[in-house]
Amino acid sequence: MIRLQLVIGAGLLSASVAAGWYSRGWLEDSQRLTAMQAVDAAIEAAMVRESDIARRVEDRLAQLQASERVIDRGIIREVEKPVYRRVCLEPNAIRLLNHAAAGTVPDSADSADSLPFSTATSD
Repeated sequence: MIRLQLVIGAGLLSASVAAGWYSRGWLEDSQRLTAMQAVDAAIEAAMVRESDIARRVEDRLAQLQASERVIDRGIIREVEKPVYRRVCLEPNAIRLLNHAAAGTVPDSADSADSLPFSTATSD
């Protein structure tokens, strides 16, 4: 008798767990559906608003007359290549920048500065 009650209790317990599982699935599906309907409603409202704005712009553009004139006087500007001068950079850096602006390769033996006389010591 006790064994039969345990089997019936286990069956009822498993049935209630299954019913809870299914009802939780229904609740989650309902929440997802509500969220999707809210998103669809927001998209629809945005489309209506954007369509109204586009219609107004098209109506206003249809009323406008072209009043733009292009005047070409043929002004030609000659741009001079920059020559760098020493403001904050050392002379060697200025020399490298000027060669780079001219598109030439500096000679590695060429130096902008002369060698100082005080570095050589005679023993």
